[in-house]
Amino acid sequence: MRQRETMMDNRARTSDVQRGLTGTGSTIRFKTRLMRPAVTAKGSSWMFLVLPRNASARLPTRASTTVEGTLNGQSFKAVLEPDGRKSHWLKVPAKLHEAAGANADDVVTLEIAPSGRELEMKVPADLRKALAATPKARALWSGITPIARRDWISWIISAKRPETRVRRIENACKMLATGKRRVCCFDRSGFYGGNFCAPEAAPTRTAKTK
Repeated sequence: MRQRETMMDNRARTSDVQRGLTGTGSTIRFKTRLMRPAVTAKGSSWMFLVLPRNASARLPTRASTTVEGTLNGQSFKAVLEPDGRKSHWLKVPAKLHEAAGANADDVVTLEIAPSGRELEMKVPADLRKALAATPKARALWSGITPIARRDWISWIISAKRPETRVRRIENACKMLATGKRRVCCFDRSGFYGGNFCAPEAAPTRTAKTK
């Protein structure tokens, strides 16, 4: 329930600034609100934004995907993650939002397009250790595409319980060792399984002053 409320709140903040979606070909232009996550590691200053649904709909997939573009004129290349609401969210590191002159609750302008080259997702330490102990799985892992590797990792880290994650790592290594290149029966959008969502947003400046 909390996860669903978080997604609805983020969507509400995004929808009230949806306007001016333009673009031809593969370029998608839109405006949305920059938000600060409610919980971050100490000293961390990243922010995030949720794509308007009509902007996300123009992407080639509801799953995670790499895009290139600009935020307030500042170039970036990043992976958009599914928000579980048939859209995507973007993690905006401090270096990018500072260069763009954008703060939390500001409306920012983006121009994005699908990238011709997918970014590699960092392999979690527990999966890396399991692959190292399974030579056949490690060999196939090196030969599959970045998108396939991302799907395996997403499937593993979306586990809600530690024991489920352990079991998925074991099964992944077994399947890879037998030649299975892609994980199947996995909801990559998070819409049906509820296994992905955007971060919970911190209260807005307006809410804090009330």
